[in-house]
Amino acid sequence: MSDAQATPGPDTYAVLLYSDDIAVRDRIRMAIGTRPAIDLKVEFVDAATWEECRILLDKYEIDLMVLDGEAAPAGGLGIARQTKDEYATPPPVCVVLARAADRWLAAYAQVDQTLIYPLDPVTTGQTVAAMLRDRRNGVVPLGTLGQLG
Repeated sequence: MSDAQATPGPDTYAVLLYSDDIAVRDRIRMAIGTRPAIDLKVEFVDAATWEECRILLDKYEIDLMVLDGEAAPAGGLGIARQTKDEYATPPPVCVVLARAADRWLAAYAQVDQTLIYPLDPVTTGQTVAAMLRDRRNGVVPLGTLGQLG
């Protein structure tokens, strides 16, 4: 058996990054990295508006949404809640917040995980890796009406 057959490559996941500010999306992308863990590879798709998020969710299999809680006019918490309300099987959602005190709002929005600005690359990578592994293992995100496919 060759090494290529013995060692499978990392699983690849699509992560939607949302912020109205391209610099914020770039900081989030850098904190996550393309390999948040040895067994995971990430491909990013970007959205600057809620409408772009909706188009990407409808057109592609999105494995995780990472949303800017400080974006305007549509904040990440509002988009998280709307996604949970409008999609029977929404992807898991992580919202990046400016204040830890806003985690209660994230709970109301049925956010699966939160991160706090400024992003720590280690914590961010670990959080995203855990969420993607949960996705791979069939863990149903908060607010999901059905079961994952």
